[in-house]
Amino acid sequence: MKRKTWLALALSAVLLTAGCGGGGTKTNEGTGGNSGGADTEEQKTYKIAISQYLEHASLDATREGFLAALKDNGIEEGSNLKLDYNVAQADSTNNLSIAQKLATTDSDLVLAIATPSAQAVMQQVKDKPVLFAAVTDPLNAKIVTSLEKPEGNVTGASDTNPEAIKMLMDFIAKHVPDVKSVGLVINQGEPNAIVMAQTAEEALKAHGIELVRAPVTNTSEVKQAAESLVGRVDALYITLDNVVVNGVESILQVARDNDIPLFSSDRDTVEKGAVATVGFKYFDHGYQVGEMAVEILKNGKQPAELPITMPDKLNLILNVKSAEEQGVKVTDEMKNSVQDPETNLIQ
Repeated sequence: MKRKTWLALALSAVLLTAGCGGGGTKTNEGTGGNSGGADTEEQKTYKIAISQYLEHASLDATREGFLAALKDNGIEEGSNLKLDYNVAQADSTNNLSIAQKLATTDSDLVLAIATPSAQAVMQQVKDKPVLFAAVTDPLNAKIVTSLEKPEGNVTGASDTNPEAIKMLMDFIAKHVPDVKSVGLVINQGEPNAIVMAQTAEEALKAHGIELVRAPVTNTSEVKQAAESLVGRVDALYITLDNVVVNGVESILQVARDNDIPLFSSDRDTVEKGAVATVGFKYFDHGYQVGEMAVEILKNGKQPAELPITMPDKLNLILNVKSAEEQGVKVTDEMKNSVQDPETNLIQ
């Protein structure tokens, strides 16, 4: 799969936008270690600031994986890491304020988690290394101008591979043959959601399956949007849409109550009760970005020297119990499609 071709050409029409309603700013500063003078490598205290768009399972796991990678490489909060953690609570005003604040701090590195946070931080923070994570399309969102040579002070990891979406749509068409239409609850203000919806729509169309959108603008509308699809579609699907993932419990309830199978783009939602996804662990995604941080902080790398990465280990994750609860007959062929069943077959 040629990442640049897919991101730069297939998705070039998507407009960058961000934000959704509600919430306040959350800040948490942890301290530790020695902070004065000209520290040696052993004594050095690292200062890292994090801007996270909102708190939900995937983004939280990304942050946890990032910190785990630092810890495994000798950078640990409470010892030699001072952490400034900020959450915008899905509010665009908060998001911008956090980015403006981080531009004035003396952090050694800034991590932005999710597309809106990355966009804001990239625009405001110019004098220190910036890493991003949980960003679907960094090219189209204008966070970087090249995947191989990002230039400037910004680099990071995309959290999607278009091949994963196609593989999931192929799985639906093959193993749930009665599906003729798939409903998608979507916040069309998130460029990542639009990009993934377009890829899913094209993949489904190849199987003669229709994609039906139910738009929302904030999490409080998610339940009603999911209910509006009942009787109109044979299955449900959600992308890596922050607003929708934040309200996924209500979609899961609609799926269970109406025997409509729900498919997702992230493993965390499958573990909560969706039928299946083709994906990866967000902890591992964050860990990968944490290793990039180590390259910058300890090995002297510049962001421009670190190409943008994306998930390359794509596995089918199947929740057998949820599938049966949502009216899907789980066959041996479906189970045999799961690589590493110990990890990816949820009974």
